[in-house]
Amino acid sequence: MAETNAPEDKQFSIQKIYTKDISFETPNAPKIFTNKWEPKVDFNLGTNLDTLEDGLFEVTLTVTVTVTTQETTAYLVEVVQAGIFSLSGFSDQEMGPMFGSFCPNVLFPYAREVVSDLVSKGGFPQLILAPVNFDAIYAQHLQQAQKDSPAPDKLN
Repeated sequence: MAETNAPEDKQFSIQKIYTKDISFETPNAPKIFTNKWEPKVDFNLGTNLDTLEDGLFEVTLTVTVTVTTQETTAYLVEVVQAGIFSLSGFSDQEMGPMFGSFCPNVLFPYAREVVSDLVSKGGFPQLILAPVNFDAIYAQHLQQAQKDSPAPDKLN
């Protein structure tokens, strides 16, 4: 009789997606609305992971956008989009990509929508953020971590 090794039962589910924090500032209003609109966009992303209990995790994605025009800040928007995810049956090696790429990929469309709405409600032309390749960002993060880690001492 042939033996087969069944793969572990991997389970992933989204428990909740929510906006955790929002900030929108127009420090130079109303004067900024009289300037010629030549926007320069600075876009930053960050993620964070908190363990809530065994198998239950909160992943947050922070999206920060600063737009300047003619050297003057037009607006600054920051959105912290969060999700509670249930994961079980994944190896430690698989958990990194789940938290560093897969979960942020789930959260980004929600954050993108909030940013777009806030910018429009702030009186500015609509801003639609381009899609983000979180797989590439995660791979780059791993490469940088390997580069930054000190080499083990050689035994003499």
